[in-house]
Amino acid sequence: MKRFWDRAAAEPAAGGFRVLLDGRPVRLPGGAPLLVEAAPLAEAIATEWALAGGAKGGEMSPADIPLTRLVGTAQERVAPDPAPMVDGLAKYAETDLLCYRAEERRLAAMQAAEWQPLLDWLAMRHRAPLRVTTGLMPVPQDPASLAAVRRAVAALSPLELTALGVLVPGYGSLVLGLAVVEGHVDAAEAHRLATLDESAQEEFWGTDAEAAVRRARIAAEAAQAERLLRLARGQETEPGGGEPEGGA
Repeated sequence: MKRFWDRAAAEPAAGGFRVLLDGRPVRLPGGAPLLVEAAPLAEAIATEWALAGGAKGGEMSPADIPLTRLVGTAQERVAPDPAPMVDGLAKYAETDLLCYRAEERRLAAMQAAEWQPLLDWLAMRHRAPLRVTTGLMPVPQDPASLAAVRRAVAALSPLELTALGVLVPGYGSLVLGLAVVEGHVDAAEAHRLATLDESAQEEFWGTDAEAAVRRARIAAEAAQAERLLRLARGQETEPGGGEPEGGA
């Protein structure tokens, strides 16, 4: 679409902060004004609108406003009824990547050293120990552990659930996704752990260009989800912290 505004700015509003384009609020596809609780997040969203398309009349795409898309998902799709997302994400614990170890001893030892501390963290933090197996045959998990994991997911806010909804499918691991959302590891470290097998294979067979592109895309999406959380929690602010402006 073509950019139709000159200036983008964040301002306080009832219940939080909104983003204005030439004085008019950004609205989500359903028609409601976009509204966030944290000023740093509102400022960051205003900045991406200020930069999108370069100047009035320029071409922009949804890729230019990733934070807006994530917040819109949280506000319009997750907040009204979180249960479907909670159920879908909690189900990953049944076949979590970190529970499946290679049959080759060198790789299995690497997985145990790198992955087991995250499973130990989950067991201590949420009282949800998960069983580990060798190979790809499914291992049944303790129903009590699965219920504990679901409670942990259900306790998250709509924004946190939205971020988790990006992280978990990308990593193939609910454990890694929760660890990022709760600040136990950062997104880059979680991505490294999630791609441990691929990295080990590439040491022997060389880099697969298509797989490398896919990994880079997942890493970028995970970093954006983590940034959403940091901004919403006030752990990161826009440079300068002032009113973002667009246009020439």
